[in-house]
Amino acid sequence: MSEKLDRRKQYTRMVLKNSLIELLQDKPINMISVKEICHIADINRSTFYAHYTDLYDLLQQLEEEIIQDIKGTLTSYTYTNEEDSLAVTIKLLEYIAEHSNSCQTLFSEHGSPSFQNEVIHIAQDCAIDQWVTYNNIPPHIAEYISLFMVNGSIRVIQQWLKNGMDQTPKEMAEIIHEFSERGIASFT
Repeated sequence: MSEKLDRRKQYTRMVLKNSLIELLQDKPINMISVKEICHIADINRSTFYAHYTDLYDLLQQLEEEIIQDIKGTLTSYTYTNEEDSLAVTIKLLEYIAEHSNSCQTLFSEHGSPSFQNEVIHIAQDCAIDQWVTYNNIPPHIAEYISLFMVNGSIRVIQQWLKNGMDQTPKEMAEIIHEFSERGIASFT
């Protein structure tokens, strides 16, 4: 019986998150109401409040879920060689492709700047650690490189999403990886 309840809770949370993403594609969070989300999700307001305290709680949990997935992907590789770097980029882009509506929306003008900054911060920390540890790049230089590489990569990914993911995740990873490796080569 508890498994059935868990599945119903999971389903309810999924439709609420999907409804929020759908609305965020057209307007910012401060212009969205719980009533609108419940209407799209086809649930009662009381059901919404059984899961979330307000819209911002729903948004925060959605963002946190994506952030944890990104952290998990980034920390699952050792980056001791170029293949690991390419593999993690492919995995990230596969994740983004699988969650393209959420990712595109959260990185749009209606998305939360704090979410965008958190993703950038996580990627920068991982990149700095990689370059200092495995490429012997001084930390102060690695910080500048990571600012350039991470922000550029995110903009490229945003454009890829806007273009309807016209390249496969592997093809995009190779493009980003090529930019990265050629740019970093001048510092090693």
